[in-house]
Amino acid sequence: MLDVLRRWLKGDTQSLPQSAPAKPEVAAVAAVGSAIVHVEVPPQTELAEPASAIESAAAPVDAALAIAELAPDVESAAVSVDAASAIVELAPAVELEATSVDAASVIAELAPTIELAAASVDVVSAIAELAPELDVISADGAPSPIAELSSDEELAELAEPESAEAIYEARIAAEIKTFADQINVHALPDIFHYWSNTYLRPMMESLGYSYPEDFYATEIARARAERGRPIQVISLGAGNGDTEVRVATLLRERGVDGVTIECMDINPAMLKRCADHATDAGLADVVLPVQGDFNRWTPSEPYDVVMANQSLHHVLELEHLFDSAHQAIGPEGVFLTCDMIGRNGHMRWPEALIEVQSFWQELPERKRYNVQLKRLEKIFMDWDCSVEGFEGVRAQDILPLMVQRFAFDTFLAWGNVLDIFIDRSFGHHLDVNDPLDRDFIDRIQARDEEGLLSGQWKPTHIMAVLRRELRAPTRQWQHLSPQYCVRAVD
Repeated sequence: MLDVLRRWLKGDTQSLPQSAPAKPEVAAVAAVGSAIVHVEVPPQTELAEPASAIESAAAPVDAALAIAELAPDVESAAVSVDAASAIVELAPAVELEATSVDAASVIAELAPTIELAAASVDVVSAIAELAPELDVISADGAPSPIAELSSDEELAELAEPESAEAIYEARIAAEIKTFADQINVHALPDIFHYWSNTYLRPMMESLGYSYPEDFYATEIARARAERGRPIQVISLGAGNGDTEVRVATLLRERGVDGVTIECMDINPAMLKRCADHATDAGLADVVLPVQGDFNRWTPSEPYDVVMANQSLHHVLELEHLFDSAHQAIGPEGVFLTCDMIGRNGHMRWPEALIEVQSFWQELPERKRYNVQLKRLEKIFMDWDCSVEGFEGVRAQDILPLMVQRFAFDTFLAWGNVLDIFIDRSFGHHLDVNDPLDRDFIDRIQARDEEGLLSGQWKPTHIMAVLRRELRAPTRQWQHLSPQYCVRAVD
């Protein structure tokens, strides 16, 4: 059956059974081996729902049948189809769901656990998130140029100007939708707090801080003292303003006045929550929501402090934003950030992914369930979360561009392999009261730190104080300097 599919995809219709289509019309996704093939098939897709070893037969359908051929032993048969059979060969577990559609939308997240879903759409939507390579073939069998594209910039080169703008606006819409209902965007599992208090906090304290809000409050208070006058702070991508309100509260508790913090975000729902938080804390005159797109921000006035807390990895126009921050802070100001600088889409680089997969095998299956994406990952799926919105869209470019444009007063870098096990997707499965779970995290931390210090892999998180020009030697942890921590792109 797979040989039939391959011949069909190559346009060899002469030797195919009569049931194979010569002129497919709408999209489905088939996985053959390690490659994904994007082909065109007629509308009205019905999908079988297999487990691990099944015999499945699809009833007659108007247009197309998608049959899953799974390992180790699956026998599949298509019955009375007018058009096409698209075969997905995967292992070891597949979850398929389909509904009647106007065209066809098959979304595959593979390798090896798969979810396929069809939904009602006006046109084709076929999205494959897999490794190691994507093969896209058009209806006439010719390779599509889109197969080789890897970024919005490359897509924009093929598009008309208005189309490039449409791509950007679509990402903006997705970003607003994603965060509109997220009340606490920084909420993390208990196991994260066990790790951060045990390992990250001592690293921060070696540089004079205890936690991120203390870092921002300390540096803002220092800037206020140096100026000897009221100062202006702008926080880019402030979201709900949770961090900014906590920072302003710390400043008030420490007797630091004369500070206003503008909170810029594009999402009106989040800015409304920001205003409510500030009012509730009695800080409405200190924390000031401002709607704006930081991808296109140009400062209209100088700022003593520019801060970006976990927002730079959402920025598409990093060069523009860094140039704007450089302009805003002038010769005396500072740029403060805590952010994620790993591979785009928060994926792992190959050298770290090997280590993640090794530790993954120690997790019982019940702890391999991704609570964010609602799927079981028997083998860790290195998902690119930048495909919609701006999450991690250019994370890997943040540090190299900073090194080009700024000097570093203070720099702290950490994390990589460990991220997967303490973050929101899987960290909730680990119990801080279970000594086995704590030991598991301790061992990953030790291996992660060993890999970072040896240069085997690079960090995925930073905390930094940046200026236009260096005033003194950079304060840093161990030998992890900004330059050392840049990961060259293959």
